[in-house]
Amino acid sequence: MVQSPHEEFLRWYEPVHDRFVRYCGSRALGLMETEDLVQEAVLHALQAFYRIEDKQRLLGYLIGVVNNLVKQARRRQKFVGAWEEKTLSKLESRTGDPETALDIQYLLKAIQQLPRQQREALVLFEISGFSIREISEIQVCSEGAVKTRLSRSRQRLRELLSEDGRPMPLSKRLAIYASLL
Repeated sequence: MVQSPHEEFLRWYEPVHDRFVRYCGSRALGLMETEDLVQEAVLHALQAFYRIEDKQRLLGYLIGVVNNLVKQARRRQKFVGAWEEKTLSKLESRTGDPETALDIQYLLKAIQQLPRQQREALVLFEISGFSIREISEIQVCSEGAVKTRLSRSRQRLRELLSEDGRPMPLSKRLAIYASLL
């Protein structure tokens, strides 16, 4: 029996769905709804599925699509004033604590300042739960390169979130929080 293209796509997509949604959730925060990002990426991949030669790399392809969609959304966001109260309230409803929500939002802003490959490796490993081997396949690099990217991204985050190795002064943190809101 011959499968339709949609059935074949679903056969390859189903095993990676949960991890892909977690990745989208970490990338969509503050830009769009996670479900919208997942649907748009899946639709794009479905339309181009016949062109994907190595179907086992579908997850890598989907992550590339998500990265491009997020990049487009951020580019468009530059021209629109962003009021992040909605994001903050969403985080607050998830955590139950406004201070934790603010800290998470500050952390996400710091993550956005990392170079693309480091940011992607960190999000895939720490938030989406991918293994180093899987990340090396997605990023088409060695496992050692992934470990280096993770180490450098963590070090850079420490620098961004602290000042001279000490916690950031309250006045500066409040000024940053105010700029976020």
